[in-house]
Amino acid sequence: MATYRSRIADRELDARLGYIGAVLIEGPKACGKTATATQHAETVFRLDEDETARSFVKLAPERLFGNPVPILFDEWQVEPAIWNKVRREVDDRDGKGVFILTGSATPSDDAARHSGSGRFSVMSMRPMSLFESGHSNGEMSLAKLLDGERQTGLGTHISFDELLDRIVIGGWPGLIDADETSARRWLRDYLANIVEVDIQKLGSRRDPGNLRRLLESLGRSVGQATKAAELAKDVGGEAGPIAKETLSAYVNALERLHLIENSQAWRPHMRSRARLRTAPVRYFVDPSLGPAALGVGTRELSSDLNVLGLHYEALVIRDLRVYAQLLDARVDAWRDSNGNEIDAVVTAGSGRWAAFEVKLSPDAVDEAAAALLRFAANIDTSRHGEPSCLGVITSTGAGGLREDGVHVIPIGCLGP
Repeated sequence: MATYRSRIADRELDARLGYIGAVLIEGPKACGKTATATQHAETVFRLDEDETARSFVKLAPERLFGNPVPILFDEWQVEPAIWNKVRREVDDRDGKGVFILTGSATPSDDAARHSGSGRFSVMSMRPMSLFESGHSNGEMSLAKLLDGERQTGLGTHISFDELLDRIVIGGWPGLIDADETSARRWLRDYLANIVEVDIQKLGSRRDPGNLRRLLESLGRSVGQATKAAELAKDVGGEAGPIAKETLSAYVNALERLHLIENSQAWRPHMRSRARLRTAPVRYFVDPSLGPAALGVGTRELSSDLNVLGLHYEALVIRDLRVYAQLLDARVDAWRDSNGNEIDAVVTAGSGRWAAFEVKLSPDAVDEAAAALLRFAANIDTSRHGEPSCLGVITSTGAGGLREDGVHVIPIGCLGP
């Protein structure tokens, strides 16, 4: 049996189990939900495999609930009736940390499924960050940057070729030690199963050809605020754009499977009169899915540095989201009508916020730092507060605070 690698989610799950009766962990298939939840459970029921457990949900739920807690119901959406039964059990016991549910697909809204407010805490989980997989030393802490602390680090231990591998292989626990060829085959099969099986199980049958073209289009749109109309054209191909409603259904299916995670528009108080853009910036939940959808690997990415930069940005955004979630923070993007943009704005409690530009090349740090300073100068800090940190997240080199007040942060140093 493979050795379990500690996850940042372990800390978050411990905290949630300490204040509420049930925790629902949601995330894409194979991101490690079951492995993590199992570390915290005393009893495990795998509802996607255990026919007896599924029968007991309907016929004799007390046979399930009478076991040592926490009790894990893995892939709970296979037997949706378990939701209301767990909810009622939490009410009856009035206890904390009694149940853990995991799910790789969010069921559609169902009036028969009652609100979990006050009983369930919903926790997102993603593939591994570089810190979790051992490719970042974590010397530069996002939490401390948000607290306004000066941070230093040395990120030269991760080479350009290793970074390419991490983009193409991704943070999937089962692929951490895989070579590129094996990982690309795994990801090809993963996406094929999503298109041909998982999405089809969500409801109305979806055209597999259209779904593949949508994944390819999203792969080309990584790190960009591509409009839905453009996606519709790509998906329809020579037949013309697909209907808006059809595209929405396809995108909704990918969201329900937790495969895409866009950055929403950050809307601060600004001194500038430039109109803020509100379109989301598109990302997959893991950087590997973009190249996999396009059928490209490290060789193709390294031949086009502009494209590589976008997929590197996807890796950085994934890691920021993993670290930010532990802090109850969110990651958004900022763009205005004059073409100015900031790749990531992390907003935490107590009015703390930080802005980051993502640059593959250390040679681009000066330009990125200047953009951050211009951006910060246009924020109405009397209403929104001063930034805790302005930072450029780059691929390698030394990390620290520049004389202009901007941090340089090699991705191989960034941690929670």
